[in-house]
Amino acid sequence: MIPRVALLIETTRTYTREILAGVRRYVAEHGPWSTFVELRSPDSPPPPWLKNWQGDGILTRTFTPAMNRAVTATGLPAVELRTTSLPHDRPFVGVDNGLIGQAVAEHFLNRGYRHFAVYGLTTETFFIQRIQNFVSRLHQRGHRCTHLTASTSDRPSDWEASQTRLITQLRALPKPVGIFAANDQLGVHLLDACLRAGLAVPEEIAVVGCENDETLCSLATPPLTSVQLDGKRIGYEAAQLLDQLMRPKKSEIRNPQPSGARQKSAVRNPKSTILFPPLTIITRESSDDLVITDPLIAHASRLIRQRHHEGLTVDDLCLALNASRSTLERRMKAALNRTPKDEILRLRFRDVERLLLTTDLTLDQIAERTGFTHASYFQAAFRDRYGLPPGTWRQSRTSA
Repeated sequence: MIPRVALLIETTRTYTREILAGVRRYVAEHGPWSTFVELRSPDSPPPPWLKNWQGDGILTRTFTPAMNRAVTATGLPAVELRTTSLPHDRPFVGVDNGLIGQAVAEHFLNRGYRHFAVYGLTTETFFIQRIQNFVSRLHQRGHRCTHLTASTSDRPSDWEASQTRLITQLRALPKPVGIFAANDQLGVHLLDACLRAGLAVPEEIAVVGCENDETLCSLATPPLTSVQLDGKRIGYEAAQLLDQLMRPKKSEIRNPQPSGARQKSAVRNPKSTILFPPLTIITRESSDDLVITDPLIAHASRLIRQRHHEGLTVDDLCLALNASRSTLERRMKAALNRTPKDEILRLRFRDVERLLLTTDLTLDQIAERTGFTHASYFQAAFRDRYGLPPGTWRQSRTSA
């Protein structure tokens, strides 16, 4: 029989819509499924029919105790898609929040920041994990981090009072400073506070959010840099896991049951955790800058950002700056702890990662667009840097 599955997943965010796209792909390949799906928000109540539903499985992102109780009470195989402190025995498929914090720390460190702050909430497990690992990576590199005080929600009850408090905190920070906002909503709050306070972004304050909600990131002033999560793969893997959990039930012949009865003995729902790293950091204007006090290296870095995709060489750079190679290398090493060649390659491979993950361009096209003179050199350089060919890397990061 066709399995009946409830998708209790909010549709208000880019990430969760990508999860649903991953589920859709799995069903297209291995279905069909009869699915319940509706437009939902995080605080949507449990569907009233769920209490007596004779379905086969549930994919859920659980926000409230009421939803948690309702899903548990069904006795059905269920997979959780949201890190939560609510008590349950559902397996969890989601993002590795620890790696998110580490990636954002490296993003700021690579741009030369030496002052850092974090803006998050302690109301959710995933906020805590992201923040702790951001701070931990900075501590490993010998840096401190200021914790900005947020309200108890990313939707404060008094918007003006919340922003006034935030402005006061931002003005007190040493500049320039890199701030990690634990989600995009908080990142938008930070950028609005900077705008009101007349604080330059990213020259004084750089901001990186998380979850890459396209609507929020693009509407912010300036547009918000954010960590892109692997929602499609997470959705696919969660659907695959649920399919495995439902198999005993799918193989049974349905027998008439007394009203309200439930066949719970067939449910196998082992507690497990499957985590996936974030895809990449989508760099936008809120953090697309380097902190450099040496005017020669500041000029060099601007030229590299502008021309790295054009096949720029270190000799080209020296000619444009009227500086010797030894001088440029020595001063850039002092300012960024990287050579000019390292910086050119860092930006090229940043673009390569983005194009591999977000487009269907061929390797030859990617090599041409990112400044590699020959596709063969591009592939050899990629293998040296990542340990595997670019095509294999792309498949491993984008296949579900």
